[in-house]
Amino acid sequence: MEFLEVFNEINSVNQKLELEWLDKFKVEIWIKREDLLHPYISGNKFRKLKYNLLENLNSQGWVTFGGAYSNHILAVAYAGFLFQKPTIGIIRGEELQHAWQQNPTLIKAAKFGMQFRFISRELYQNKEAIPAFFPELQEHHWIPEGGTNALAIKGCEEILSNNDSEFHKIACAVGTGGTIAGIINSAKNYQKIIGFPALKGAFLVEDIRKFVTSENSWNLVNDYHFGGYGKVTSDLIKWLNEFYKQTKIPLDPLYTGKMMYGILDLVRQNYFERGTKILVIHTGGLQGIDGMNETLKNKNKTTITYA
Repeated sequence: MEFLEVFNEINSVNQKLELEWLDKFKVEIWIKREDLLHPYISGNKFRKLKYNLLENLNSQGWVTFGGAYSNHILAVAYAGFLFQKPTIGIIRGEELQHAWQQNPTLIKAAKFGMQFRFISRELYQNKEAIPAFFPELQEHHWIPEGGTNALAIKGCEEILSNNDSEFHKIACAVGTGGTIAGIINSAKNYQKIIGFPALKGAFLVEDIRKFVTSENSWNLVNDYHFGGYGKVTSDLIKWLNEFYKQTKIPLDPLYTGKMMYGILDLVRQNYFERGTKILVIHTGGLQGIDGMNETLKNKNKTTITYA
């Protein structure tokens, strides 16, 4: 089976970031291109789903949660297509029930066989109560929002390899906290992990600690969320377009774009010691760009152009 074969042969490449001005600060930045692992199940979604799926192949199907442009929703849908498993997406927002055909992410998920259940935003806030509203799905395997659970952490612990031992700092974007927890657990004890939250809120620290099993050093930099989850600014979009022109590396606007902006800003502030080698984890999420561009177009704002 294709997906099983991919899981068994998994390596992502590290690409050096070539920006002339970095030489002035004597800081090296490399990007782990997890976004290239798979066209639909890319980046941290690939890692988080690996054991969630492999250890639940005998379930009747897979159910999960997400918003209208969720990378996780599309990844689960495509995995179901490959495994020939029924998939159900619990989607935030009842208003989408009659409008999802205009949503590029949900259109793709439906193409791969996913069925949707649209629920109110109020109910969505209490995810632990949601299964009771769908008794017909009790025999399915329920995967949490973003895929973060103990099985996801196990997969994210495989992001780093022995080839990454030369780096002093490892940086990643933070959503639900699962990816950074796996990286913290598997990093060398001399490496420091830096997380860049894509949303506001101090609660992330406690969420991450629930899954951390090592004493490795880590911290969160909360200054680059650009207003919170799902929020972007015109300056960020313009910066993403310029970054791509210079490097040919696409970043998503909600996670990796904010992280990379933050890292380079910190370099300019001499946050990192001279001689520091930084490994940045590219966690994928590029499929969401189409949806973001639709939103930006409707507001007559600059769009993301990676061409």
